[in-house]
Amino acid sequence: MTAKKILTVVGARPQFVKAAVVSRALASHGGLTEVIVHTGQHFDDNMSTVFFDELGIPTPAFNLGVGGGSHASNTGRAMEAIERVMQDEAPDLVLVYGDTDSTLAGALAASKLCIPVAHVEAGLRSFNRRMPEEVNRVLTDHVSNLLFTPSRAAIENLAREGISGSKVQSVGDVMYDAVRVFTPVAQRRSVILSTLGLRSGEYALATLHRKENTDEPARLRSILDGLAQGNVPVVLPLHPRTRNRMADFGIRPDPLIRLVDPVGYFDMMLLERGASMIATDSGGVQKEAYFHGVPCITLRDETEWVELVELGVNRLVGADTQAIADAMINPPRAALESGGAYGDGHSAERIATLLHEFQA
Repeated sequence: MTAKKILTVVGARPQFVKAAVVSRALASHGGLTEVIVHTGQHFDDNMSTVFFDELGIPTPAFNLGVGGGSHASNTGRAMEAIERVMQDEAPDLVLVYGDTDSTLAGALAASKLCIPVAHVEAGLRSFNRRMPEEVNRVLTDHVSNLLFTPSRAAIENLAREGISGSKVQSVGDVMYDAVRVFTPVAQRRSVILSTLGLRSGEYALATLHRKENTDEPARLRSILDGLAQGNVPVVLPLHPRTRNRMADFGIRPDPLIRLVDPVGYFDMMLLERGASMIATDSGGVQKEAYFHGVPCITLRDETEWVELVELGVNRLVGADTQAIADAMINPPRAALESGGAYGDGHSAERIATLLHEFQA
């Protein structure tokens, strides 16, 4: 029997982490072959190559070199390039992750060629259509044939939009798989705390990259001012967009905020585990804080991970300087369990089985 060919589209570092565990499951399942396409949305070594090297992700069969443009440019150019790959490879199914421009490009290109689409992390909603990621999520879900949901809320969101039945599969969160699998590896390999001269529990960690936070000078200044008022050193691995905007706007953060270059997954994992608290506008980091039992505040006005707010382990503070400062001093409580809201850490294996069983 011929193996079913899965064409996987990735482009940004959160997708590399998810693909690491799913690709392992696909390779070990039997009856499945995988062709990885890297759009190049995250294209520099710190944002891309290091993740493939660290996580043991198979080298992409195709690297499209699409990145650095606007949302429309990235999506359009990626669609054109992905379409050519799909026509040549003739996959049985296309697998996409999350909510990036690469996600939407892969899903749209496949659907227009009548190739079934499977979406990992389906059903998430922030209910803010000003976020490009929200538009990407909604459109991807509505053209997908298999929707792999990480949470109860995701299933409910899809049902409200008329998406239900066997195409919706509750599998849990593959990012919990990644934390379960790679934490022991990170603890053996990473020396980031000693390299930066940090002691566990004596610093906060921040990440800041979303366009709505970085491209408005007043909002960016407000966030950085709030982070500096917690009387604890803050380590901020700096996304290229954030670094560029800070230079453009002439923003120099308080010395209490320590700017460092982007770090690999293992180093980030150890920074998260050792932090007294985490402040972030990243969806993935919100969950990783929960998995590691670290209090988290979210530098946004809403979150797609509503369970964390309901559990009291995450607090929405937006870009309000005082709300951020207050939360830095009196953070949410730490999670009492790891992963419970998002499955048992074996989501990738369920995904591989469902892909193998899928009949168009």
